[in-house]
Amino acid sequence: MDTLLLLKALILGIIEGLTEFLPISSTGHLIIAGDLLDYNDDFAKVFEIIIQLAAILAVCWAYRTKLAEVVTGVLRAHPERSAVRFVTMLVLAFLPAAVLGLIFHKLIKGYLFNPWVVAAALIVGGIIILFIERPGKEQETNKGIELDDIDAKTAVKVGFAQALAMIPGTSRSGATIIGGMIFGLSRKAATEFSFFLAIPTMFAATVFDIYKSWGTAALDASRLPELAVGCIASFVSAMWAVRFLLRFISTHTFVSFAWYRIVFGVIVIATGAFGWVEWSALD
Repeated sequence: MDTLLLLKALILGIIEGLTEFLPISSTGHLIIAGDLLDYNDDFAKVFEIIIQLAAILAVCWAYRTKLAEVVTGVLRAHPERSAVRFVTMLVLAFLPAAVLGLIFHKLIKGYLFNPWVVAAALIVGGIIILFIERPGKEQETNKGIELDDIDAKTAVKVGFAQALAMIPGTSRSGATIIGGMIFGLSRKAATEFSFFLAIPTMFAATVFDIYKSWGTAALDASRLPELAVGCIASFVSAMWAVRFLLRFISTHTFVSFAWYRIVFGVIVIATGAFGWVEWSALD
C-alpha cells in the first residue's frame, strides 16, 4: 500500500467534498489539484467519479427526512400531490443536463477538461455572481419563489442553467444556484433546490461514467484503499460544506465566492503564463 497515494486520495477527497456544493466548481478544483499532485492517470478519472458519488450520499444523509417524506408520499396508494409535484420538478430540471450530457459527453471530456478552461470558467462565473449580487440587489435575492412553489417553467430553466456546468470550472452548484436566483428563486430555495437536483444528476453521471470505464484497466482492484480513503474524506467534508453553506447564506451573499473564483482563476492563468507551474494543458 503506497502511503503517498493514500495521502493524495485523502487530499482529493477533501477537496471534492468541500467544493461539490459550494459555487466554486469541484470538477475544476479536482482537475487542478490532480495536475499539481500528478494524480491524473486513467484510474484517477474513475476515482474522481466515485468520490463525487460519496459527496452526493452526504446530501442524501443530510436531507434524509425530506427525502423519506417525498418517497413515502409518492409510493402511497393515493400519492401526495406535494410529493409528486416535487419529484416532477426535479425530473424536469434534471432532463436538460441528462440529454445534453449524453450528446456532448465525449467532446467535453476530450477537449475541455484542462486547467486553462477551468481558469476561464472560474473567472467568468465569478463575474456573473458579482453582477447578480451587485449592491442594491442583494436584498432582493433573499426574497422570491420558495422551494415548494417552484413551477415547471422555472424548473426547466434551472435545468438548462445546470447544463452549463458541463464546462469544467463553471460549477454545477454555482450554475443552478445563480440560475435559480436569476429565474426568481430566493437564495435559500435556489441553494436547497441545487442540493436536491444534485442527487439524480450526479447519480446518473456516476453510473454513466462507471459504465463507460467498466472492463478497462482503470478499474484496478489493487487501488481500492485509495477509493475508500477518498470516499470517506469526500463524505465527511461534504456534510460539513452543506451545513456551512446553509448557515452562510442566511446572513451573507455569494460575493465572497465570486472573488475567490476570480482570484483562483487568475492565479492558475498567471502561474501557467509565467512558467511557474507546468499545467498539462498549457505546456
